[in-house]
Amino acid sequence: MYKRLLLLLGCLVIFYFMLPAVVLSRDSLSMERVTNKNKVIQPKEGWTFGILPAISFDTDVGFQYGALANLYYYGDGSKYPEYLQSLYLEWSQTTRGSGIARFYYDSKYLIPGIRLTADISYLTEKAMQFYGFNGYDAVYHSEWEDDTDPGYVSRVFFRHDRKIFRIMANFQGNIIKEDNRFRWITGFAYYNNSIGPVDIDRLNKGKSEDEKLPAVDGLYDKYVEWDVITDEEKDGTVTTYLKAGLIYDTRDFEALPFKGIWSEAVISYSPSFLGDDRFSYSKLTLIHRQYFTLVPGIMSFAYRVGYQGTLTGTVPFHMQPHIVPTFLTGATSQGLGGSRTLRGVLRNRVVGDGIVLGNLELRLIFYRTVIFNQNLYIGTNLFFDAGRVVDEMDIDFSGAEEELGEDFPMYFNPGAESVHMSSGIGLKVGLNENFIVSLDFGKAFDRQDGNTGFYINLNYLF
Repeated sequence: MYKRLLLLLGCLVIFYFMLPAVVLSRDSLSMERVTNKNKVIQPKEGWTFGILPAISFDTDVGFQYGALANLYYYGDGSKYPEYLQSLYLEWSQTTRGSGIARFYYDSKYLIPGIRLTADISYLTEKAMQFYGFNGYDAVYHSEWEDDTDPGYVSRVFFRHDRKIFRIMANFQGNIIKEDNRFRWITGFAYYNNSIGPVDIDRLNKGKSEDEKLPAVDGLYDKYVEWDVITDEEKDGTVTTYLKAGLIYDTRDFEALPFKGIWSEAVISYSPSFLGDDRFSYSKLTLIHRQYFTLVPGIMSFAYRVGYQGTLTGTVPFHMQPHIVPTFLTGATSQGLGGSRTLRGVLRNRVVGDGIVLGNLELRLIFYRTVIFNQNLYIGTNLFFDAGRVVDEMDIDFSGAEEELGEDFPMYFNPGAESVHMSSGIGLKVGLNENFIVSLDFGKAFDRQDGNTGFYINLNYLF
């Protein structure tokens, strides 16, 4: 873990000092610089893009290598800092088979009067986090995955194998022609999920004997054995959902709002005839975000509150962590727990039929400049995150009770769920107002949620 953190920190430092060199631009050099007491901005035109290496190391997943690039097209620059088109490309791979291959497109201008966002991704994870269902009702033992602890079982005990092929498209338009505050949204998403146990033999290839993972069942294997995860869902499913909803948006600028509201209400429906004929369900997603200026151009306060719940049907366990998005700010939209929901809490720690979350952020931009004709700012953010399950998944414990007997409380604690909380601090490096490298460090309040989390992503959380 520490090797991974050091490599990630090293990449960020390298990126920071090489930033002017890795960002290429075709914009006109004759455009006049715009300056005021709060910011220094060089208007942009044409294409710009930023590149960030993807390098890390994990003892079990292996060495990660790759890169991501975000391209922005500003046209003649008259709408800057708003872009006309955005293209996001990411490819990374680890030496033991995990990887990301992703293409994402966003434009308000490709289709007149319609905003289109489209995503095609293939995501593979050889050791995907899995901690059970209904939050604290599922007991977490950190010592079971700590190979320095006498109670050690396996570093990948709380993991399983997952592969996803995803196609997603969203369409937004104004309800009132000249008023872009009130918008409709519709779209679809296709998920081909393949789930299975961790491939211990593959992860052990090339390791010394003292580093090899033991050949033991993980939590996923046990849930399958106890029929907590059913035969119908244990290997994954094909899921296609359709969605429709309403958006109210008064933000002054999308990438870093200083004032305004961004609220959405979306209903998604996954019919059996468009995917796995064993599952059909619908969900309601409500998210509200608001932004307040404290010092113009320098300091702001932002918060997000959200709810997602199952309206009808039964959801496959691997789709329960998925939060239905109207706009992706990262490769996945999952929670609760992890870099996009509860920073510092274990990824996907909080899984249920209905969940609520809240995020508070104090944001500060403390340095702005123009370097090699590129607008650069550096900022920080203090945050507090919270969430919990409000509608628990219906679980059949009979198989686990029969198998475990007196050891049942080691895995399950029904009725224990309460609020999961974390807080922390972040560093933001923004290039040309839209390409934002985000580093966040969060700490969980309860050891049942893990300890700390360190994340490098693009964009603010919301």
